Amino acid sequence: MSESPNRPAEDPPADASRSGGRPPAEVLVIGGAGFIGSHLVERLLAAAVSVDVIDDLSSGSLANLSSARETARINGGDLRIHTIDASAPEVRDLVTLRRPKHIFHLALLPPGRTDPTALGRSFTSTLTVLEAARQASVSKVVVLLPATAMHGYPSSRDLPAKEGEIVPRGVRGVVAKAIVDLLTLYREQHGIEFTALAASSVYGPRQHPKRGVVAALIDAASRGEPARLTGDGRQSRDFVYVDDVVDALIRTRERGSGLVVNVGTGVQTTLRDLAAIVARSGPAPTFVAARPDELARFSVSPVRARIHLGWASWTLLPDGITATRNPPTD
Repeated sequence: MSESPNRPAEDPPADASRSGGRPPAEVLVIGGAGFIGSHLVERLLAAAVSVDVIDDLSSGSLANLSSARETARINGGDLRIHTIDASAPEVRDLVTLRRPKHIFHLALLPPGRTDPTALGRSFTSTLTVLEAARQASVSKVVVLLPATAMHGYPSSRDLPAKEGEIVPRGVRGVVAKAIVDLLTLYREQHGIEFTALAASSVYGPRQHPKRGVVAALIDAASRGEPARLTGDGRQSRDFVYVDDVVDALIRTRERGSGLVVNVGTGVQTTLRDLAAIVARSGPAPTFVAARPDELARFSVSPVRARIHLGWASWTLLPDGITATRNPPTD
């Protein structure tokens, strides 16, 4: 029986038998102290899955894992945090020691990073992780990539964008395509399964205001100040709530192997409409010059995710914004 796409997936229990009595890391989350990663870690621990986190804390924060630590304490879960860079040689030793079944790499092509050299390190990091996975016989590697970098400049008639040949947009897109090519190579030559999720504009609690327009708008509204938006505000994006994205990530543990899968709602929302939902009666946003590579409109098709992951987004934008503005206390 297939799972309902509108209900969160259940997490399979951890298997402690592979380590001779010492529980291994069932899952390794790279970037686990970040915005999306910390939510994934919390969800896994709630299902009593043992988790190791790798994060150099360059953009993440141990504070993001405070709720996960409490969840681990209540559920008796195993959470280990390693403050190292994902491309460091120590990653291979750690993966060999802990021998996780699945690796989630969520520290690739982070928003707000535009330096080509920094973006290129995402490819190096992926190669390091795949080599470690090969040596440790890891079953699957899952990566999260920005969908806006992988679908070029789609016209209105091509939206919502479907998966197919990757059309890179800028250096970020070129690196994203190279990462998918590398994952495909290791699958074909070494039998390491992968799923690459191409996520639209993710938002939710713990997102830094400089790394997402929803977080920026909420931050400005909380201070009674006008938010700064690029362009004229008529450009559209596909906003998907972080809990929905985490559910898609969970489902990739057993599904979607060998595929690039869009994760989004398929719905376009203009920045002006988004600002109206967030600001309510607050000051209107101000607009500055658009970036040279600004997308006029964007959304992704969730059809493949529905078919191969049994997933669909269920959080409506106003509800997600309310939950972001008023997150539950830890």
